[in-house]
Amino acid sequence: MIRDVLFTLKAPYRDPLQIVGFRFGKGEKACCIVGAIRGNEVQQQFVCSQLVKALKGLESRGQIAHDNEILVIPSAGASYSMNTGNRFWAVDHTDINRMFPGYDYGETTQRLADGIFRQVRDYSYGVQFTSFYLPGDFVPHVRMMETGYQSTSLANLFGLPYVVIRPPRPYDTATLNYNWQLWHTNAFSVYTAATDQIDELSARQAVDSVLRFLNRIGLVRYHCHNGYIASVIRENELVSVLSPTGGVYLAKKMPGDEVVRGEMLAELIDPYNGDTVARITSPVDGVIFFGYHQPLVMEHAVIYRIIKHAHV
Repeated sequence: MIRDVLFTLKAPYRDPLQIVGFRFGKGEKACCIVGAIRGNEVQQQFVCSQLVKALKGLESRGQIAHDNEILVIPSAGASYSMNTGNRFWAVDHTDINRMFPGYDYGETTQRLADGIFRQVRDYSYGVQFTSFYLPGDFVPHVRMMETGYQSTSLANLFGLPYVVIRPPRPYDTATLNYNWQLWHTNAFSVYTAATDQIDELSARQAVDSVLRFLNRIGLVRYHCHNGYIASVIRENELVSVLSPTGGVYLAKKMPGDEVVRGEMLAELIDPYNGDTVARITSPVDGVIFFGYHQPLVMEHAVIYRIIKHAHV
């Protein structure tokens, strides 16, 4: 294992920001794995730390393929924001993952994105542990944008329960995943069951999924169970459940739970008098794919996304 400083950004009032990567093996740039880009992606950074630990053990036993390099970047610019408890860049609240491929004479986050992308753009495979724009938890899955370069057969090699395909929106063109694909990297976004807290069970599942993928494409020798045969779904097939009003939010169902139409999903409480202002029920039979998890909710917020069962 080689610990390498990939990019340094000088700061006027504190120590320089360093993007650190861990290299395993030597040779062709085979796979790059990126963790936290945003300051609340604690789980994503933790997963990468566990991957570094696992790959270090595999390398010491000679279980990494010759003439191939694996690069792991646990924190891609998130440390400043993480130190101040902000999801986005602490100074101007911009999102580094909306700045790719970057610009080395631009704003701070553009220069960060440029410095990172120069290091990761030439790898054959790219895996990013990322998070959703809404606070909540997912069933672990692999997500891919429909750019014309995506491969669901490769995404299935992770052995996670679901592969989600969605068309890119205009703002997606400035994400790491999208630009990776434009540079002909097979890029995958992996979502675990947490973001701003540590979930050890889903972290272990995420580590296993990446090691399983690396084993199946011939980059490591790693023996584990085969995982799931993934169900491929399109994002527009997910049924969104919205909050009818604001209030204290009490979830009754979690991601992965089976639900039937009419079953209660959540309860909204008036924050002043404690009365129940709404009981939210499932509009379909299916499986909870995403669940909102904050104590307060705004009107018309997405609180659940459900994979609808296909009835014969």
